[in-house]
Amino acid sequence: MRFNGVALVASVVVLGACGGDKAAETKAPEAAPAPAAAAPAAGTAAAGTAMPITGKTWEVKMVGDAKGYRFEPANITAKVGDGVKFIVESMGPHNVAFNVALVPADSKAQLDANFGTDRMGELSSGLKMNPGDAFTLSLGGLKPGKYEFNCTPHLAMNMKGVLTITP
Repeated sequence: MRFNGVALVASVVVLGACGGDKAAETKAPEAAPAPAAAAPAAGTAAAGTAMPITGKTWEVKMVGDAKGYRFEPANITAKVGDGVKFIVESMGPHNVAFNVALVPADSKAQLDANFGTDRMGELSSGLKMNPGDAFTLSLGGLKPGKYEFNCTPHLAMNMKGVLTITP
């Protein structure tokens, strides 16, 4: 066994030495930088850019208990630029997902961008497991209207809500 261990270590050293001299590698010439894009109009963001929260942040609890699974409150009215903080109260995992087919076409890209990096898929936040875990969604750049949302793991248990965005 001792011989096999020494042979293994020696093999790793030899293979590592065969990596070559990184300093001798040549780089391909870099492409010229792309021309700068025009700045977005005030109150809008470039495609794929999350808008900041510029107003009030509303809180919504994500609950699972003997009464069932639900958002509290399930109906929220907020303004463009506000934020909504969804907080796990009990019985995770929970998330916040919007029905892609029901989101106004002219708001879909912005809403998706506003999820930032905390996402599980298109128009869907990542799963939140423990009480106190939270996800905050900016309503910046969205068109006024009604946006239906749900908790994907508990959709069959009717964990749904409606977000009404006003100007």
